[in-house]
Amino acid sequence: MEFNSYWYLGLGVLSILLLIYVYLKTRNPRSILLFLTMVGLGYIIEAVIYNFGHSYRYYPKLLMYDSFYDSNMGAIASNALALPIAATFIAVLRKNWLWILFFVCLFAGTEWLFLKLDIYKHNWWKIRYTVLGLLLVYFPLAKVFYSLLLQSLQGKLHSILLFLIISPISASFQFTPIMFFSNRYYELGWFETFSEDTTAFSALYYISACLFYVWIAKFPWKLKWLKYVVTPCLMYLLNLFLQKAGILHSQVWWDPWFYLILSVFVLKITVTISKHLTNGPQKNT
Repeated sequence: MEFNSYWYLGLGVLSILLLIYVYLKTRNPRSILLFLTMVGLGYIIEAVIYNFGHSYRYYPKLLMYDSFYDSNMGAIASNALALPIAATFIAVLRKNWLWILFFVCLFAGTEWLFLKLDIYKHNWWKIRYTVLGLLLVYFPLAKVFYSLLLQSLQGKLHSILLFLIISPISASFQFTPIMFFSNRYYELGWFETFSEDTTAFSALYYISACLFYVWIAKFPWKLKWLKYVVTPCLMYLLNLFLQKAGILHSQVWWDPWFYLILSVFVLKITVTISKHLTNGPQKNT
């Protein structure tokens, strides 16, 4: 294992241990929903500044065959584990501003250290952007979201939280096979490599899919089973269109079937979580 890998794996393991601590401390499933919410928020931010903006680059050396997919693994350690778990810790355990300042300094220091170790590089990003984003937006929003998750949600707030919760589930199951098994890639000519194109288009793909899952889950179907037929059919037509347009290139036989099954799986999760958000925590815990 490479020197770089230990740092990223260590960051990921410590973060997971912190999440386990939060859950065992509270025994509250809403802590996991908040964690997913913060991952979902982080993914949207990353789609803008990292996937399309190429703000920074990670070098965890975990996927040696493709440098950009390897960078994505570093992004996962940071934005799918470390940051959202710290936000969950702060919000669920109701930590004050001193704790927020502590974590802001901790992440700024970690970012500085990774830069010095040459296992992470800024393109146009600055450490001060991280500090301001965490201090003024990300950590305070975690507290707001958690207070909302402790209520029975309806309307737009319900839809927003539901979207944020399911988006990391959809994105992770959609993109992880691409990085590890090269089952498909997207060709658009936006960037220099297929892996950059695929990463950027995958972000648009999962965001659009999740907006659809939220809509179809909340639509008042007379025949509830019908949505589980409509969803894979539309997914099949979408993939067929992308293939005919020369954008989608499937490289293994199971690729189309995997995404059809995934669409039904994520829809089922969306429906289940939607009910939990509507009922409120008292009826679920």
